[in-house]
Amino acid sequence: MIGILSFVGFTLLVAVISYLATRKTNESTSDGYFLGGRSLTAGVIAGSLLLTNLSTEQIVGLNGSAYRDGLSVMAWETLAAITMVLTAVFLLPRYLKGGLTTVPQFLAKRFDVTTKTITSALFLTGYVVVLLPVILYSGSVAISGMFDIPTLLGVSESSAIVICIWGIGIVGSIYAVFGGLKAVAVSDSVNAVGLLIGGLLIPVFGLMAIGDGSVFSGLDTLMAANPERFDSTGESWQEVPFMTIFTGMMLVQLFYWGTNQQIIQRALGAKNLAEGQKGLLLAAFVKILGPIILVLPGMIAYHYFEGGLASSNMAYPELVRAVLPTTLVGFFAAVLFGAILSSFNSVLNSSVTLFGIDIYKQHINKEASEATTVKYGKVFGVILALAAMLVAPIIEKAGSIFAYLQEVNGIYNIPILTIIVVGYLTKRVPAIAAKIAIFLGSGLYIVSQFFIGPNRVEAALEAARNAGITDEVMLRQVEADAYPHYLHIMAILFLLNVGIMLLIGKFRPKADPYVLEYTQQVDITPYKHVKRVGIAIVLIVVLIYILFAK
Repeated sequence: MIGILSFVGFTLLVAVISYLATRKTNESTSDGYFLGGRSLTAGVIAGSLLLTNLSTEQIVGLNGSAYRDGLSVMAWETLAAITMVLTAVFLLPRYLKGGLTTVPQFLAKRFDVTTKTITSALFLTGYVVVLLPVILYSGSVAISGMFDIPTLLGVSESSAIVICIWGIGIVGSIYAVFGGLKAVAVSDSVNAVGLLIGGLLIPVFGLMAIGDGSVFSGLDTLMAANPERFDSTGESWQEVPFMTIFTGMMLVQLFYWGTNQQIIQRALGAKNLAEGQKGLLLAAFVKILGPIILVLPGMIAYHYFEGGLASSNMAYPELVRAVLPTTLVGFFAAVLFGAILSSFNSVLNSSVTLFGIDIYKQHINKEASEATTVKYGKVFGVILALAAMLVAPIIEKAGSIFAYLQEVNGIYNIPILTIIVVGYLTKRVPAIAAKIAIFLGSGLYIVSQFFIGPNRVEAALEAARNAGITDEVMLRQVEADAYPHYLHIMAILFLLNVGIMLLIGKFRPKADPYVLEYTQQVDITPYKHVKRVGIAIVLIVVLIYILFAK
């Protein structure tokens, strides 16, 4: 009962703070609803960025990867800091100078409206078909298991998950659809504090459990028992081989932190460029510490359970169940609920923004007032949330979602990144080049990863098993040798698409060069220390890799 009361109390506290912080914001305008009135400060931006990024599929999935592969999977966290610096220095000044509400708006100005619409449709498809249902399902599994909802309500496990899905979906929809970006951002910032505290409790109690009550003894024991697992450079058969850091990994990170509407919308709502840059840099610094919450518990679980868990994806929940005092379960569940809610409402709010600005206003009702655009954006949000809640129960094997998401998202993230980068770095590459890059990049990736790759891998694994190979590591090596890693494929397609766009630009250039105009929506005076702080963050990341390289 104490756990449930603390859960409800913390959740209500977040809602009250969000209401008080947003009640004076004029959300009948596009800027007010979609960008929080362009009033977000550095702390709010940083907190919202971190919480939007963090949810159960990452907390459970990445710790599961660490259980299996060790420290090398920290690349998903630490390398994000470098691309956040690049976004702060290179992309954000251009976004705010152009007064963007959505990233696809730039594509309409740089190329044409059709390119913008295609990109918005790709974003929405990714959000609706994959991301929203995945967040709802994986979060519901975690909450249902933590509170033992089937026993509490006297229902079946599947019914309990459906109840949780609708509970999370309804609460998240209220924030995102009726509260706008500022309500989402403020709730994210409050939850960020709780998540940092709660997230740190798990490795602390875990290390104490293996160190006879001492955190430092536990860390010494962990490093001494399996020193090879503290290698920052992944092997070719692991989830993040070292060479992928220099190919597709950085591209995926740059897309996610620099061009993904779900994420960058927080920085687009900055009151000025300096606040936006400070928010990104603050988030980048905290992101360096991310492995403490998202990697270390998985490594502790490997030692604690002696590598004996049936599934690596059970590493985090089993460790929580084993080491967290029962008096803290309610608080931790509330924090986890905040992370689930944050990701759901952030994706939903971004979807509403994309539909309202890029679809409804552009194609359905060009004469619509800002209030009308916001109104129908909210209607779309409600429909979208309902669709996600209906689809979510169908998803199975939620524990393997983290790696699945990374690969599936390649269908649209690299093509979109390609046309944005080329769009900003060139002036005469035409719209036809962008359209070809989008369709060619997506099509080739689908053929590679869902047709050619699986067939080759399955044939190689079958041959290995017929040869008597049963060792898991050897089979993973066979799989790695059979077909290039999907991050390498992304890099190859990125270079191919860039080359095609540049060739088209050379032989069929635009008649008039593109000029980025200053809309004067916000002050674009940069943060005076942005480059120095950015360089410091990059150096810290490099030093961490050198320190843990074996």
